[in-house]
Amino acid sequence: MSTTPATLDEARLDALRQEFEHEASFSLVFVVLTVGATLIATLGLLANSPGVVIGAMVVAPWILPLQAMAFEILRGRLPMFLRALRTLLLGVVICVLLAIGVGHLVAFPSFGSEVMNRTSPNLLDLGVALVAGAVAMFAKLRKDAISALAGLAIAVALVPPMCVVGILLASSYWVQAYGALLLFTTNLLGIMVGAMAALAALERVYRRRLFRSRLGLTSVVLTALLVIPLGTSFFRMVNRAHQETKAQQLEAVIEQQLRGSTITLGGDPAIDLVGISIDWQKNPPLIRARVRVTDPALPTPKQVAAVQAFINQNQAPLRFRLVVQRTAVDLIGPETAPNPPELEMLPPPPLPPLPEEEPKEE
Repeated sequence: MSTTPATLDEARLDALRQEFEHEASFSLVFVVLTVGATLIATLGLLANSPGVVIGAMVVAPWILPLQAMAFEILRGRLPMFLRALRTLLLGVVICVLLAIGVGHLVAFPSFGSEVMNRTSPNLLDLGVALVAGAVAMFAKLRKDAISALAGLAIAVALVPPMCVVGILLASSYWVQAYGALLLFTTNLLGIMVGAMAALAALERVYRRRLFRSRLGLTSVVLTALLVIPLGTSFFRMVNRAHQETKAQQLEAVIEQQLRGSTITLGGDPAIDLVGISIDWQKNPPLIRARVRVTDPALPTPKQVAAVQAFINQNQAPLRFRLVVQRTAVDLIGPETAPNPPELEMLPPPPLPPLPEEEPKEE
């Protein structure tokens, strides 16, 4: 008896359904992996160690019930969706409570970049979550792509943001904890919507159910609403990047002007300009010029004031304050008689000719 393609398709989808039902269950394996990932991520975040945090991302099992939620939304089975949601929420509760406990135990007064970088999500994070959710579902449906799941777990982290929430709540950093919670919500909804889109695209039987499911539409609407806070953060980041680039360009222009257009910092052989830096947090911005001098009395306050006036004249209406940090250099060496002209390796450049006097009219 031959097996029809429709029968094979039904058998494959039934096997897929059984896999998702198993992954939606709250089991001892899920608890152990959640506890392990939480402790690894929390300690890695407190130690500001990216490698340790990446290890926690690979261990974390939360993407499994999340994929099951996407599958059950398209199947229209609310009880199984709620079962997967309960599993995920229990994992979140375990994670936050453990992170709060570790945060209280350690009680750090401040945190490193691994913690603070997860408090300002933007549109880029949502884009990564959507793509990763779609690729994760593709890897689930096509077993030959299963090796990509570890990389996807690293690309879109679910456990570390919730660990950051717990750590910051333990230290009463409420605003930053909200930012980390927003990142978790972004990754959660992004993965689920991306997984639903991939499932609908790859499986014809679920294609029509994508926009007929109320839960599916709700997930899409909630994801779309995230564009408002994430867009604000994104444009703030872009604006800051433009400002930093403009500041770097202006700093380079000012240094070039000091070297090429001032006698004090560019033409005096007794003063060697090493470099400048600008503190833009000051008002007016503070320019620190680092110089090496052979005469400890140079440059004089009058010369520095003249250079500052030159800078402000060229950058008007923006005003700067200039301070010079000088390091005295002693030149030590005996006097030596000059070499004869025929032994000079690089003879001095010829002096420019003197201008000829114009004949006077009588």
